[in-house]
Amino acid sequence: MQPFEQLGLIGCGLMGGSFALALKKAGLVKRIVGYSKSPSTTERARQLGVIDVEAPSALLAAAGADLVLLAVPVAATESTLKSIKHLVTPEMMIMDVGSTKVDVVQAARTALRDQIGSFVPAHPIAGKEVSGVEHSDPQLYQGAHVILTPTERTLTTHLQKAQSLWELLGCRVRAMSPEAHDSTFATVSHLPHLLAFAMMQSVLSQPGADEVLSLAGPGFRDFTRIAASDPKMWRDVLLANSEQVLAQSRQFQTALQQLESLIQAGDGQALEDRLTLASAARAHWRLGAPRR
Repeated sequence: MQPFEQLGLIGCGLMGGSFALALKKAGLVKRIVGYSKSPSTTERARQLGVIDVEAPSALLAAAGADLVLLAVPVAATESTLKSIKHLVTPEMMIMDVGSTKVDVVQAARTALRDQIGSFVPAHPIAGKEVSGVEHSDPQLYQGAHVILTPTERTLTTHLQKAQSLWELLGCRVRAMSPEAHDSTFATVSHLPHLLAFAMMQSVLSQPGADEVLSLAGPGFRDFTRIAASDPKMWRDVLLANSEQVLAQSRQFQTALQQLESLIQAGDGQALEDRLTLASAARAHWRLGAPRR
């Protein structure tokens, strides 16, 4: 793949910054122009070498770019795309890194209209519990899954180019519909984050919470690790995918109530059978491997 002449990076946080550094390391971009809502963030990105040039607006970050990456909250997708719409050409490829896709695709349809073919919706399954450009890591996407959810009008050339680009960054790429994406990730990502936040809230609402937490071990640490994630980002994700998240929450509550009923009934054998089934499935599960 020939290097891109210019990446217009809109959102110089962890995800955008890591993408920029990964492209630089792989020699896939000649120049990066970046913009963030906070001028201090944009300046910090330049100081750290994440971007080459600071832009005072999203429009100017996109000006002259043949690749644009939106690394903004999913709720800001429509307004961001509207702000750059009149610069979008069929030659420009636009991607995002949002954790939800039905809302992002709809936002792109509304904002870009006839230029929707330039947009390749993407969701790299990567991240950290910390945010901010100072945590940008060129290895963040190495080995990660990237889900592409093209629209019916996404240009085939752009879809192929996006797949090749992510693969050159060391990612495993697959395509699915926006609806299938949101249902899947409500199950394996969005609901688990909600449960981790709820667990912490439950503990904090009880008397002596600080002492209780001081005695927590590795199991509690591992279970609640993702509750340290960015609250604003997860607020947007949970609201954007609320229908699927609530459906999975009801599914989880049914499973929990079944276990509670067995405990209440003192049915040790049935309880052990349920736990054994879950334990065996978890023991044989490998990250990123499809269940057979």
